[in-house]
Amino acid sequence: VHRLITYIFIYEDLPSLACGAVIIWYFAGSFEKKVGTAKHCILTAAFSVLSALLFLLLEPLVSRLLEVGDARGFLPVAFAMLGVSTTRSRIKRTLLFGCRVPVVLVPWFGLCTAWFVPQSSLLGNLCGLLVGEAYGLGYCFCLDFPEPVCSKLDRVFPFTVLKRMPGLKYIPGSLAERRASENST
Repeated sequence: VHRLITYIFIYEDLPSLACGAVIIWYFAGSFEKKVGTAKHCILTAAFSVLSALLFLLLEPLVSRLLEVGDARGFLPVAFAMLGVSTTRSRIKRTLLFGCRVPVVLVPWFGLCTAWFVPQSSLLGNLCGLLVGEAYGLGYCFCLDFPEPVCSKLDRVFPFTVLKRMPGLKYIPGSLAERRASENST
């Protein structure tokens, strides 16, 4: 059972670790700014488990047609976060390589480029994207807890320690607190 969440920390070589670090910094950081640190931590674990379960469900079917690599690294969770962000985005179109494309297609283009990331699993990334799209469309409403709950989570054990750690930027759970901390900086 522990492998449902620990696979996001497994990297085979230095290039895949470097790609994972860039992806974590870019996608997870921007997602954390939108939802807050406490909710981000919980959603990271939930996206990891749901992506792994979907991978385990689809892997026997897909392995009959194609060779399927093991899911490892943070990329499936990053695709889940990207799927949520683009699904819930108010922007309808964006520029991608100089062309205006619908925002909801951006993760699918990213899935094509992720094929070239060393040691990444196409099926694992697809599962992460599907989980993120489902969450973004509201099918995983049980994971979407309200802001008062996020504010209460900010005041419990692991998150109070994260707030006090030097060098870490803690982002509050409520939108009002996030805006106030952005305005103060």
